[in-house]
Amino acid sequence: MNIRPADAADAAGCAAIYAPFVTGTAVSFETEPPTATAMADRIAKCQLTHPWLVADGDGDLLGFAYASVHRRRPAYRWAAEVSVYVAPTARRRGVGRALYGRLFTDLDECGFRLALAGVTLPNPASVALHEAMGFEPVGIYRGVGYKLGAWHDVGWWQRPLGAGASGDPIPPLTYPEITG
Repeated sequence: MNIRPADAADAAGCAAIYAPFVTGTAVSFETEPPTATAMADRIAKCQLTHPWLVADGDGDLLGFAYASVHRRRPAYRWAAEVSVYVAPTARRRGVGRALYGRLFTDLDECGFRLALAGVTLPNPASVALHEAMGFEPVGIYRGVGYKLGAWHDVGWWQRPLGAGASGDPIPPLTYPEITG
């Protein structure tokens, strides 16, 4: 398995992995799966500031993970929201862990101090992955999203990066600044 930054050629594969989460589950609160073109735009925009990574093996895209702005106010700039999606055929093979491991390394190198993850509940597999990766639960938004004929809760988890919430930080670097 190879973990690397995504590029435009990965957009169709990312869209294909993501589409079933949109159409058949409440894991994503989107209601229409993005096209490959829309996914390519998302990847390009994300990578202006944050990492978007893919895992591939034997020519197949196995999964992807990315980070994004948590909130727009300046005091939040050291926090990144993270997500990971794994192809059905690649689940339970360490793909999510490998993607998150590299993502956290890249975020730490950028100078981020906190990773945040929202998980639509119930989702025991996602909760287990996040807690295995060092996330701790911090709260639940009750009935925050309506999809597939039901109201859904979203649990929030956080994981420190680098020095965490200590010391005086410098502004985080953008992803292009650490990757050249």
